[in-house]
Amino acid sequence: MDAARPPLDPSPIMQTVICMKWGTLYGPDYVNRLYRGVMRNVSRPTRFVAFTDDATGLDPAIVVEPIPAIRLVDGLKPGPWRKLSLWSRPLGHLSGPVLFLDLDVVVTGPIDGFFDYEPGKLGLIRNWTQARDGIGNSSVMRFDVGSAAHLVDDFEAGGAALTYEFDNEQIYLTKRSGLPIAFWPASWCRSFKHELLPPWPARLTRPAQLAPDMRIAVFTGDPRPKDAAQGLWPTKWYKRFYKTLKPVPWLSDHWY
Repeated sequence: MDAARPPLDPSPIMQTVICMKWGTLYGPDYVNRLYRGVMRNVSRPTRFVAFTDDATGLDPAIVVEPIPAIRLVDGLKPGPWRKLSLWSRPLGHLSGPVLFLDLDVVVTGPIDGFFDYEPGKLGLIRNWTQARDGIGNSSVMRFDVGSAAHLVDDFEAGGAALTYEFDNEQIYLTKRSGLPIAFWPASWCRSFKHELLPPWPARLTRPAQLAPDMRIAVFTGDPRPKDAAQGLWPTKWYKRFYKTLKPVPWLSDHWY
C-alpha cells in the first residue's frame, strides 16, 4: 500500500463506504468524485475504501485494498461477475457493515441513513425493471462483511452455468445469498433513465430533475454522469432521435 495513504482505522464508530474499480472502463476521476460526494453527505466519521487493481491517480485520503481473488472461468456470460468477490471472507481488513456504491452513482443527499435502515439485513435497491420479481439492484448495497461467503464458493464451483442460470450478478445475489433483504425506500435511490429523465419527447426541452428526498442518482449503462452533464447520450445513430437529453445542471453541484 502507498505509504502516503491513511491506514485503515479499525474503530467501530467509523462507518465504511466501499467501491470497486478494475480495468479501464472507469478512470480514477470516477473514484475521486464518488469519494468527494460521499464525504460531502455524511455527518459521522466515515472511511472510504476502494478495492482496485490500479490505485494510480486516486485521492491520497482514499484507503486502497486489492480486489479479492475470485476464479473467473472461461465461458462466463458477459457481466460484472468480479463484483461477487466483495462477498469473500476475509474482505481486505474490513469487518462489520459496509455500504457499497457503484462508480457511476451520484450522491445527492445524506447517506448515513443507509447504515441505519433495517440493520443486519442485506440492503438493496428494488430493481426498477424487475420490481414485481423482487430482484435487487446492487448499485447501492449494504451488507455485513463475510455474511454470505458461500456466494463466492458456489460461483467458483458452478462455473459458467451459473452465469446463464441467473443472467447477472445481482439476480444471483438476490436469489442465492440466503440473507434477509431490505429494499431501500423508493425515494432514496432514483434511476436516472427510468425515473429522473423526462419521457420522450419532453426530454427534448426539459432536463432531468432531482426528486424529493432523493439521496443517490443511479446511472446504469449509457448515458453516464459525464455524458449527462453535457447533454450527450452515446448510442447508435438510428437511436439518436429518442436517446437524447438536455444537459443536466445539478450534476455540476453533486458530481465534481
